[in-house]
Amino acid sequence: MFKYLGVANKYPIYLESSLEVNRKSAQRHSRHSGLQLACAMPKKALLRKSYFRGVEMVTVYDIKPNMLIEATAKKLKELGIAKPSYIDFVKSGPDKMRLAQSGDFFFVRCASLLRQAYVNELVGVNSLRTHYGGRKNRGVKPEKHRDASGSIIRRGFQQLEKLGLIEKKKVGRGITGKGKKLLDSVARELAGQNKAA
Repeated sequence: MFKYLGVANKYPIYLESSLEVNRKSAQRHSRHSGLQLACAMPKKALLRKSYFRGVEMVTVYDIKPNMLIEATAKKLKELGIAKPSYIDFVKSGPDKMRLAQSGDFFFVRCASLLRQAYVNELVGVNSLRTHYGGRKNRGVKPEKHRDASGSIIRRGFQQLEKLGLIEKKKVGRGITGKGKKLLDSVARELAGQNKAA
């Protein structure tokens, strides 16, 4: 059973009523939320949900990333993102052993780029090369991290910019309002499907 305590950082704060009083934990959590809590508050007790006119709003953070990226990739394919001609003949990075097995790899990568821009506000090719990279198998020698292909990421950004979902900033790239709207609409659709199932 959860008890409503108030709002902190635009999110309602709930507390599980069955928890025992723990002053130190309460003080620690009150520093983060700005509220003076009377009991312990573990992470599971905090429910971060936003509401608009009494209706629960579903955002990107409420949906599993894999589900969201797959659904967004289908939407981007419908919107007409152009797939580079070389994409079926190259690996996505030196750490990979084989080519991408999925025919929709580029659309999935674009959807992932869009989600990264949503979550991190500003993203760049170099930081995402590190993010999408992995360990290179070097035989008997120890494995080493290798960055992913920058060309695929750059082409993905260029295609998303053409659709107006991402824009260039002074440093890096950021998501536009149109991009946020697309991701939030996909998240709402997936949440509706989960409730129906």
